[in-house]
Amino acid sequence: MNLGNHKEVIYSNHSDYLLEIKNLSVNYGGIQALKNIDIVVNSGEVVTLIGANGAGKSTTLRAISRLVNCRSGQIYYEGHNMTHYPAYKVVQRGIAHCPEGRRVLARQTVLDNLELGAYIRPNSATVKADINHQFKTFPRLAERRNQLAGTLSGGEQQMLAIARALMSKPKLLLLDEPSLGLAPAIVREIFSIIQNLRTTGVTILLVEQNANLALQVADRGYVLEAGCITLADKASNLLNNEQVKKAYLG
Repeated sequence: MNLGNHKEVIYSNHSDYLLEIKNLSVNYGGIQALKNIDIVVNSGEVVTLIGANGAGKSTTLRAISRLVNCRSGQIYYEGHNMTHYPAYKVVQRGIAHCPEGRRVLARQTVLDNLELGAYIRPNSATVKADINHQFKTFPRLAERRNQLAGTLSGGEQQMLAIARALMSKPKLLLLDEPSLGLAPAIVREIFSIIQNLRTTGVTILLVEQNANLALQVADRGYVLEAGCITLADKASNLLNNEQVKKAYLG
C-alpha cells in the first residue's frame, strides 16, 4: 500500500546521532533493493523499520553491517564514514547484527556460542563476567549452557542469538525479525527482553514483521515500501496513523 512520499524525519541534535544513513542505495544484480534512503538513530533509542516482505528492511541492516555492498550513499557511525568498512571492523567499532533466522552455531554448545560472540574481546575475565550476566538475563540459556545450540527450541535459539550478539559489547544492536516463527508467549518474552535492553544503554535498530509490537517498544519508526522510505515519525504517531493501521497493523 502506497503511503505517499512523506520523509519528515524526526531529528535531534547532530551530536547525538549514533548512526546516520544518507541517500543509501543497494542493488542485488539488476534489482534496486534500496533507493536513496535516509535514516538516523540517536544514542539510547529503539528505532524500528516496518514494511511488507521484500521492502528492503533486512537489506538495510545488512548494508549497515557491511554484509552487502552499497551502490551509493554513506553510512556514518559515531561520525565516522564506515560505508566501505569490512564487516569485522563494523563489529570492532561497536555494532552487532542479530540476523533473521537466528543462525546460531548448531553444533556448538550454548556456552561456545556466547564465547565466540566475544571473539573481538581479549580480556577473558570480563568475558566470563558477561557470560554470567547473559545467563542471568536469559535463565533458560543457563540451564542449557552445555547443550548443543541446534537442539534448542526456536525461542531459546532466538535468546541465544541475541545474547551472542550482546557478547561483543555493542553500542548499537541490529535486530532482524526476532519474533519470526515463534509462539505468541515466546514473542512477548523476547519483546520484554528488548524493552529491558534499552535500560542498559544499548541502542537498537529493529526490523520486525509484527509492526504493532515493534512500534510499542520503539521511540521512532520508518516505513519502507519497495526500497523507499515513505513515512518517518514517532512510533506513537505511527501507531495512530490510519494509513499505517490499514496497511500494517490489521
